[in-house]
Amino acid sequence: MLGAVMYASKVIMEIAPNIHLLGTFIVAFTVVYRRKALYPIYVYVILNGIFCGFAAWWLPYLYVWAILWGAVMLLPQKLPKRIRPLVYMAVSAAHGFSFGILYAPAQALLFGLSFKGMIGWIYAGLPMDCIHGISNFFCGALILPIISALRMAERGMKSQ
Repeated sequence: MLGAVMYASKVIMEIAPNIHLLGTFIVAFTVVYRRKALYPIYVYVILNGIFCGFAAWWLPYLYVWAILWGAVMLLPQKLPKRIRPLVYMAVSAAHGFSFGILYAPAQALLFGLSFKGMIGWIYAGLPMDCIHGISNFFCGALILPIISALRMAERGMKSQ
């Protein structure tokens, strides 16, 4: 269900390029569900392929979102309460800023780009990566409320 929520949010926000809640959801799901957060992430990836096509652009999705998941998994689970929102927002933003760099190696391999061609591809995408990083930072303000809602739902499920 959470993977479907991720996909629906992406579709709803497609009017604004590179502004979405995917990083927000991945950080929140990873904080709450840890390894099990990979389930909604890959449900989202598969839904993207089903509805948008399993084309060359889709292949990097097999690892790009897992990198954000891995970064969150490396964070201490007991972050001080005062810095928690900023850390989560910063990690999500860093993923957005580096999205083109993370995506580029697959593009280079798939389309036969030289290293110089790959660097050119990254450079050309920098404006979109800037939008992506900045929007991930501000959307990250929703991470803690989502974490709270997920934990509340988990407690409700366990008490039934």
